[in-house]
Amino acid sequence: MPPSGTYRVQVRPEFPLKSAAELADYLADLGVSHLYTAPLLAATPGSEHGYDVVDHSQVNPALGGASGLSDLSAALTGAGLGLVVDIVPNHAGVAVPSANPTWWDVLRRGRASDFSDFYDIDWSRGRLLIPTLADSPDALDDLRVEDGELRYFDKRFPIADGTGEGTAREVHDRQHYELVNWVRGDSELNYRRFFAIVDLAGLRVEDPRVFEATHAEILRWYNEGIASGIRVDHPDGLRDPGEYFDRLRAAAPDAWIVVEKILEPGEEMPDWPVAGTTGYDALAEVCGVFVDPSTEAFFDTLQHHLTGGETSWQDLVHGCKLHIATTQLAAELARMARLVPDVDAAPRALAELAACFPVYRSYLPFGSRHLAKARSEAGRRRPQLVPVLDQLLGRLRNPADELAVRFQQFTGAVMAKGVEDTAFYRWTRFTARNEVGNDPAEFAVTPDNFHDAADERRRTWPDSMTTLSTHDTKRSEDVRARLAVLSEVPGDWTEVVRRWARVDPIPDPSLAHLIWQAAVGAWPLSRERLQAYALKAAREAAAGTTWQHPDERFEAAVRAMVDKIYDDPALHREVADFAASITPPGWSNALGQKVVQLTMPGVPDVYQGTELWDFSLVDPDNRRPVDFGVRRELLGRLDDGWLPPIDDSGAAKLLVTSRALRLRRQRPELFTGYRPVFGEGRCGEHLLGFDRGGAVTIATRMPVGLSRHSGWGDTTVSLDGHSWMEVFTNTSYGGSRLAVADLLRTYPVALLVKEK
Repeated sequence: MPPSGTYRVQVRPEFPLKSAAELADYLADLGVSHLYTAPLLAATPGSEHGYDVVDHSQVNPALGGASGLSDLSAALTGAGLGLVVDIVPNHAGVAVPSANPTWWDVLRRGRASDFSDFYDIDWSRGRLLIPTLADSPDALDDLRVEDGELRYFDKRFPIADGTGEGTAREVHDRQHYELVNWVRGDSELNYRRFFAIVDLAGLRVEDPRVFEATHAEILRWYNEGIASGIRVDHPDGLRDPGEYFDRLRAAAPDAWIVVEKILEPGEEMPDWPVAGTTGYDALAEVCGVFVDPSTEAFFDTLQHHLTGGETSWQDLVHGCKLHIATTQLAAELARMARLVPDVDAAPRALAELAACFPVYRSYLPFGSRHLAKARSEAGRRRPQLVPVLDQLLGRLRNPADELAVRFQQFTGAVMAKGVEDTAFYRWTRFTARNEVGNDPAEFAVTPDNFHDAADERRRTWPDSMTTLSTHDTKRSEDVRARLAVLSEVPGDWTEVVRRWARVDPIPDPSLAHLIWQAAVGAWPLSRERLQAYALKAAREAAAGTTWQHPDERFEAAVRAMVDKIYDDPALHREVADFAASITPPGWSNALGQKVVQLTMPGVPDVYQGTELWDFSLVDPDNRRPVDFGVRRELLGRLDDGWLPPIDDSGAAKLLVTSRALRLRRQRPELFTGYRPVFGEGRCGEHLLGFDRGGAVTIATRMPVGLSRHSGWGDTTVSLDGHSWMEVFTNTSYGGSRLAVADLLRTYPVALLVKEK
């Protein structure tokens, strides 16, 4: 059985399995059916996220180890909850070689290691390249031999048998690996990695032996009933995702399996034996339907005035992806080019195809049309490459060709680094829509399009996860909900942000627009949080500074801009006042988003802490500790009958979250259909509603515009004549036509249950 609802917790050394176990009774009271955890296998020492697994055979000792998982399982079982675990099949952590026994053995024994085929290594180079030394010609002079190991400051590397005599440099030159300047990694690395992270080495999980070794412990949890659900991280990095999911399904036939597959708008998911995605597609739909679609031109004009730029989103994406393909991912590009040594222009053509690829990747033969589209666009942009493109295309269409396999793995990394981690920080027209799984050029989602997508999910992937916030979202759901208000007040926003840009400028006006939106979207937030966000955004945008080569003068200007927001009394007051003016309609949007996501087709996930207001920005900001004591206390008051106001406490969001989750858990038969419900009357466009087959959701759209109409007036909804109970206020309604003003008298959302 799929969950009725999940709750995502970021287990980490500061919040180990014991802390998660202590949440069991609270989560049961909240209304979810399953706890959903970050990865639990042994990770790199000090890891804050767990995606850098170093030992697949054991539960992370830093989280509490096997006994911690056993205690968690007992606590969940006692509370009537299940467990969904996050797993990482694509890569392993290699930042601390001594912590990873298989990687250590590969370094020590090279191709003779039992694990030389465990990782996706190109051994044709000879030695395994490890980019870890300082950017200095004399870095190798800092090597030393100690305790039978090669040491470089605090880094430790093994020494092959019989090679330990002589100077440290002489010993180094005899090893199966070569330590080199860290800047050489992007261009020369000879093992596949996760995106551009050299500390995460790609696994050959397509090998049954590797699959068994990396999944034995996870499947033990499944077979022993400890875990009933599996979330698969980054399937796009795998050599053959379809084959992988067939094998996983065969090993866990009854598990609820969801995949972190990021679908572009309108893209279909392959017919894998899984329940669906982790919900970025639903996130884009839900957030977009609360944006006023009529004001897009205002934001185009504002962006032009602020930046003077004429670059379209499509051209920006192409440029960012091409840059990533030829710089940060140059090693992967070169590895593909070595497969076509007779084609001199292969690197340029492959990079251009990747830059033009419209989705993350294809899964040949599924998705071959995306390759055709990329070929057409690449030919349009680079006519001189047409003969080379056509020469490569036959091989790239062939699922059995090594070039086609690696190109599919390559395009996903190019998309992620080029779009999510670069273009999203440069295209700052309206950042409520700059989110994973969304096309920011799509300013809004119409109700009709929302309903079509929701009904399609019900028919095709009814048990797919839905979400609003994750550990990877660029900003939390409540920040996006508040920023959506800007679409209703474009004139006000234009006035203040143009004035702020004049009084507190930085050399990159597009980045400044991003920071101003982050400030009002997450306000009030500490200087330290906004400084950290602004610095990360600046380096990700890679226009004035970069992670690889920080520009101190540019970064000082960014810090000074943020400081002025806090140190200039007049500016500080203006920012605070503007944020306060959009906060109440932002609350309305946030409650609307939440009830829609929790009741629409799919399995709803709640990210840790977001049952109250959560105004987090991109990681690590969204991994801050959660005060569960406050949440427990507020939930107790709600269960005693308190109807909270919509205020800073966020208790109204907790009411909506808990009541919707409980209803889905207790009455699943009410959530099997889908029929749009429309508002009838002058303000009908401000209502988003649907009937799931006995549970009817009503939410307010564009609350500022509604207030300009002085409220709902004579707007009504037509139901089927039964009597209804509204679950947030415990109010009964009868008749076939209900006045929306009555339904939404207390809250801007309603959840109606057909009374028997």
